[in-house]
Amino acid sequence: PRPTSNRKTGRRPAAPTSSASASPVLYWACPMHPQYKSDHPGDAPCCGMRLEPVYAGSKSGPADVGLPQGALAIGAAQQQLIGVRTGEVERAPASHRMRVPGRVTVDEARSYRIIAATDGWIRTLGQNPAGTFVKENQILASYYARDLLSSQQSLAYALNTSDQLRNGQLNIGVQPAAASLNVQVAIDSLRNLGMSDLQIREIQRTGVAASEINVYSPIAGFVISRNVSPGQRFEKGSEHYRIADVGRVWVMTDIFEKDREFLKPGAMARVHYRGRTFEARMSHALPQLDPQSRTLKTRFEVGNSGFVLGPDMFVDVEMDVSMPSAVTVPSDAILDTGRRKTV
Repeated sequence: PRPTSNRKTGRRPAAPTSSASASPVLYWACPMHPQYKSDHPGDAPCCGMRLEPVYAGSKSGPADVGLPQGALAIGAAQQQLIGVRTGEVERAPASHRMRVPGRVTVDEARSYRIIAATDGWIRTLGQNPAGTFVKENQILASYYARDLLSSQQSLAYALNTSDQLRNGQLNIGVQPAAASLNVQVAIDSLRNLGMSDLQIREIQRTGVAASEINVYSPIAGFVISRNVSPGQRFEKGSEHYRIADVGRVWVMTDIFEKDREFLKPGAMARVHYRGRTFEARMSHALPQLDPQSRTLKTRFEVGNSGFVLGPDMFVDVEMDVSMPSAVTVPSDAILDTGRRKTV
């Protein structure tokens, strides 16, 4: 019988067999993840796409055909999709900017504690609670001590004797050196009661005995703490005031163990607080690490002429750390799994 005409039946002639289909199938691969291969057709478990056959000798299949075991070739489209870039590996010095939190503290060399020299009780108290700025030699408080009057009488008697010897009004066998020694002993007795040299000189100048001992501020600074109140009795050795000069402060930071070798005393840093920047210099670091945080306590000295920084404020400390010459790669080329780093 004659073959039926294609025109009558509407059937098209069969397409010629391609050379790819004539070649045997090596494996099936995912077009999105060509590293996934399968020995049978189906869907890729990673993304659900239909696996495509890869034929022997095919140039249109995945780019890793014919590569050695473990190697992977990525086409230009996939490189753009996953953001692959190239960079040079070179030997060069490296540097990075380290930024750590810090806490402002009082410079211990500029902090003064006013300690009671004897037992007594507070008579008067100035308007100087914690946080108040006081001037040098400003009267903070006054108190009464048991031996105050007798010590002043001894000083007055010694001064009177010394003046009479100087003017030749005494004929007794008292040596001027002995009279001067009596004056010094009386002054030391008042100092032992906590009287300042300023008040002692005033008593010597006027000859008027004081009814109470004044407490003066030794420096111009801020009252950090005040532990007395009017009428309060106190014992020898108790702390009345703590005053600090915050014109220069410390900033304490915690440096990780891996960075300690790059930071030495004298290193410069920048302290940032609410948009303002202060120059700082590293002074000292404790030689031992904190057992809990494994960090090194580091101290920076900061000028604070405007009193912007106050004790216990939190700031940011920024340092430029220079590292010696070494093999360097782009930082985003390193894949860190925690136990292993791969470039």
